[in-house]
Amino acid sequence: MIGIVNYGAGNVKAIQKIFRDNNIPHKIAETAEAISNCDKLILPGVGHYDYVIRKLKDSNLIHPLNEAVLEKKKPILGICVGMQILGNSSEEGNEQSLGWIPGEVKQFDKSLLKNKPYLPHMGWNTVIPSAENPLFKGINSEKGFYFVHSFYFKASNHDHVLSTTDYGITFHSSINSENIFGTQFHPEKSHRNGERLLINFVNL
Repeated sequence: MIGIVNYGAGNVKAIQKIFRDNNIPHKIAETAEAISNCDKLILPGVGHYDYVIRKLKDSNLIHPLNEAVLEKKKPILGICVGMQILGNSSEEGNEQSLGWIPGEVKQFDKSLLKNKPYLPHMGWNTVIPSAENPLFKGINSEKGFYFVHSFYFKASNHDHVLSTTDYGITFHSSINSENIFGTQFHPEKSHRNGERLLINFVNL
């Protein structure tokens, strides 16, 4: 059973539609009990960094998530800001992150960007896997994925970098540490590539 964590700051319905279309058993996880009863978890995130962290704190789901992910080692996929909050801190806000994967969220340097509008980085972009990983099985890396963001996750340990993307700089567009995965792009907005990636996560 896949649990889509709903704490009021993510594209829950878009992810749910992909699972429905592919007959994948899933539930909207809004309580500690629901999280406990899931085998894998999706952690979406949309909006300002501090807003997302505060919504997650207000939901009282941080402890159940820590228990599921860090103690029971259930696979989890953080999406967009849901990936950014996996780290330690962000230049976008002051709230403390989950601290699951060492790293910092940084803002793009506008002086390095050539095409207007500079920010947000919005639209399709190529994703280059850094290492072979089943999450990217059958993915057309040239076509890439859909992005909407002005900040990016910089992993402290290069071994945690799953893919990179170029936008003025080469940034970490997905990360992985053991059972914890994160994508800066939106698989739920990335058509066949995104659908394939979500199915790959289900099949891990």
